[in-house]
Amino acid sequence: MAQIGFYHLTRTTVADALPQLLSRTLANGQKAAIWCQNKTMLDDLDKLLWTITTPTWLPHGSSGIIRPDLQPIWLSTEADAPNNAAFLFLLENRTYENTPTFERVFDLFDGHDETAVAAARTRWSTQKAAGHELAYWRQEERGWKRAR
Repeated sequence: MAQIGFYHLTRTTVADALPQLLSRTLANGQKAAIWCQNKTMLDDLDKLLWTITTPTWLPHGSSGIIRPDLQPIWLSTEADAPNNAAFLFLLENRTYENTPTFERVFDLFDGHDETAVAAARTRWSTQKAAGHELAYWRQEERGWKRAR
């Protein structure tokens, strides 16, 4: 079973929060897969991640590149991880259904969008019923705090 963290974005956007989380992922020696709902988000993230240098550069790839297995970060609109990522980042209300298996799943959702919050609650209930270890993280003024 995966550890699934629900990240309630209330102070920043995905574009602001994701690079920090990915930097920590790479610093811990892990690979990441990012599943987007649509190609527009994937293309926007692709451009963004190439420009990030702080806290660290975030090399990545997506469909159509040679040797996807070597990519530390994989961007996709599919449910795939050809880089054998241990960490999965879900954006735009994507779901996780255990295929492929990940050690940790990061479910990022917009706390200012009522539809996204409702969808996150549904995903929480589904993942809890499936027996996953769940955590709820809320944005604080500086960083994240796990709610108990």
